[in-house]
Amino acid sequence: MEKSLYFEFDNIKIYNHNIIESTFEDKSVDLIVTSPPYNVDIQYSSNDDKLVYEDYLKFTEQWLQKSFDMLKDDGRMCLNIPLDKNKGGQQSVGADITTICKKIGFQYHSTVIWNEGNISRRTAWGSWLSASAPYVIAPVELILILYKEKWKKTSGSLVSDVTKEEFMNWTNGLWTFNGESKKRIGHPAPFPIELPRRCIKLFSFVGDTVFDPFMGSGTTLLTALQNNRKAIGTDIDKDYCELAKKRILQESDKVLFKNA
Repeated sequence: MEKSLYFEFDNIKIYNHNIIESTFEDKSVDLIVTSPPYNVDIQYSSNDDKLVYEDYLKFTEQWLQKSFDMLKDDGRMCLNIPLDKNKGGQQSVGADITTICKKIGFQYHSTVIWNEGNISRRTAWGSWLSASAPYVIAPVELILILYKEKWKKTSGSLVSDVTKEEFMNWTNGLWTFNGESKKRIGHPAPFPIELPRRCIKLFSFVGDTVFDPFMGSGTTLLTALQNNRKAIGTDIDKDYCELAKKRILQESDKVLFKNA
């Protein structure tokens, strides 16, 4: 099935399509920054976020294979996923997805622990003040850092724009910043610009192509535009494509005004 181009502006392209059914050119992107559905029953408009866990893992393997094929040999992926899951049964999500990545052919580099200050909305502790059945919930998420064939990046402009202070802070694998407001963005599960900003500046060169197969509100693409990268995003939901389009156009107006 052919991919459907929804919007194009400058070096930004948005496709209204399912990544699993899309046909993109192999070895065409430098960096993937994405946060896939967590399968925790978030009410997306066009996606079932409450699959049987085995089906969720099959879906994960399908989209990861597509993404792997799109990466250049020295391409990287920053994959934002849960550490674990307790809604509907305890599951080692981070470990299971890491295993799938390695099965497909991704090479493991490292893991960033994202300490999101407002992530924990604890309503139960299992057996209160008892050792019989307590629940342990870590208020963090993971950002897996993976690569395709070789870690050293030798393609592209070779121009980095990360500052000394940013480099020193971000190479420490514990990142602490708040999440994003669903109400402010208009999407049920947005991530903050700070997440793709760090990934893009730390793991890609100026002018590289960044891809987000679960674009949602377009935060990865918006950040790529802000930092002089090309970007491709896909989303199965047309309303989210429109939301991303509006955010890109608003940001382009700011960039034009700043450069005027």
